[in-house]
Amino acid sequence: MTFPVPVLDHVVINVASQLDEASALYRRLGFQLTERGHHTLGSSNHLAIFDENYLELLGFEPGRGDKRQDLWEAPLGLTGLVWKTQSADAEYSHLEQQGLDGEPPAAFHRPVRLPDGQETDARFKTVRLRPSLIPNGRSFFCQHQTPHAVWQPAWQEHPNGVKNISEFVIVAQDPASSALVYSRLFGEARFQASHDGALVLNAGKATVRIASEEYARRRFGALPEDYNGTPRMAGLSFLTADLQQVKASLQHGDIPFREQQDAIIVEPDRAFNLALLFHR
Repeated sequence: MTFPVPVLDHVVINVASQLDEASALYRRLGFQLTERGHHTLGSSNHLAIFDENYLELLGFEPGRGDKRQDLWEAPLGLTGLVWKTQSADAEYSHLEQQGLDGEPPAAFHRPVRLPDGQETDARFKTVRLRPSLIPNGRSFFCQHQTPHAVWQPAWQEHPNGVKNISEFVIVAQDPASSALVYSRLFGEARFQASHDGALVLNAGKATVRIASEEYARRRFGALPEDYNGTPRMAGLSFLTADLQQVKASLQHGDIPFREQQDAIIVEPDRAFNLALLFHR
């Protein structure tokens, strides 16, 4: 069987009705965010665009909470693990073969104003893994039909110097069990066991790490305060050009942080219910 190659496309942070608060916070964390976008499906977002992947703050504006209600039932914080694809239709066929399929691919778009003032649409086609297989969130493939409407060089420069998301952490009481869905998706050979008991999947310039609660607390210092022991997307690491840029951005934004020898950590209560780690 031919398996898709895992490459992280973007991550989704569910902010529900708090788009204003979340976007202000992530700017204080040192991220440049795009103007607010509005999907044809009814949700709204801000993006922080990096070299290969990006971060999405996803929520809804007043009076639109009845749109895409299933999204807002997930916990606030990190709830979306999104993979790159050139063909959502091909991925759907693979999901069907592996018994991982949910609904057929969906096409949608949002209007975008590019840095040069040009108006265009960012168009996507996505296909989601069966919702019951992904506790507390979603995982899906995203086909970018207009990548130039997302990856604009002017949007890839951040005060905190971040170049890419480098790690996506899922906390699970039984990491091996939680990894099964991704083993079926990409093949068992893609996973590697680390010395700390975590299971690691290389995903382009990022890794996806499925790890124990003990590992996550040791690495990040804390978990989301509403963590209840079920598998949870709980933390992100970022590769930055300069930790001093991160430190300066956090100080300017009045964001508390912890310094380690080779990293800076912002705990979940300061980053909209997920832990952030910055490193060189």
